[in-house]
This record gives sequence, C-alpha cells and structure tokens, in this order.
Amino acid sequence: MTGTIAARLSDLGITLPDAPAPAANYVPFVQTGDLLFVSGQISQGPEGLVKGKLGAGMDVAAGKAAARLCGLALLAQARAALGGDLDRVVRVVKLTGFVNSTPDFTDQPEVINGCSDLMVEVLGDAGRHARAAVSAPALPRGVAVEIEAVFQIA
Repeated sequence: MTGTIAARLSDLGITLPDAPAPAANYVPFVQTGDLLFVSGQISQGPEGLVKGKLGAGMDVAAGKAAARLCGLALLAQARAALGGDLDRVVRVVKLTGFVNSTPDFTDQPEVINGCSDLMVEVLGDAGRHARAAVSAPALPRGVAVEIEAVFQIA
C-alpha cells in the first residue's frame, strides 16, 4: 500500500482492516467501466460486530463511531478491488447508509456523517459525495449501521 492515500492514512494514524469476506451469496465489489460498487459493509471493529439500535440504548456518538467502522471497511474493499492502490480512487460518488433505529429516531444523517467525515478526511475533496441516510427497523446480525458505496476509479 504505497502512494498518496496510503501516506495520508499513515499520517492520520488510520490502519485499514483486511477486506471482510462476504457473509452470504454475493461479491464484495463489482467494477463496471470507471465505477466501483462496494457491497454494504456492516459496523464491525476489532472487537467484533457493533450491534445496537439508535434511539433505544445507543446514542448518536456511538452510531457515528459505528458508521466510521463501515467507512474503514468500504475503503478496505476498494483497496482490495484496486490491487492495493487507493490512489486510483477519483472520487466517492455516493454512499447509502442504513441506520438500525427506532421509528421516532430522526438523526440518521448525523450517524452516517461518521462515514462521510472519514471519506473527506482520507480523500479530501474527492471524498465529498452524494448520499442517502435512511432508517431500518433491523439490520443483518443486529448491527447498528450498514453502508454501501460507489467510487469512481481511474
């Protein structure tokens, strides 16, 4: 992992995890033309799955931290798809974030900012993106957040 993005990650003290293996019958990413579609990445850290429901025992700060973990996994998948070269990322086109939350929880955008902020922190202006942040009554394995991404690549 050499290059500008690798150096920025190092400067920020960020170590990307290994790209997670798919948990079901799908592939972790698909490239078509100059677009790289990365399957939804769930909130998982070194200690395991980050589970919870926003609005019922989990606060926005914890949800935002869970979304950041999704962002790290998205970058790890992009790195794997690009043969280790994140400098091939031209920009983040779109993120779609799903927040496991109660019906009255309305701070989904603040939660997904955990991932959005990471993309800008690591990729600069190329990390700015279109986005959706939506609520879900449940997510796979009870995780707090799942986020998918579309990257434009060189």
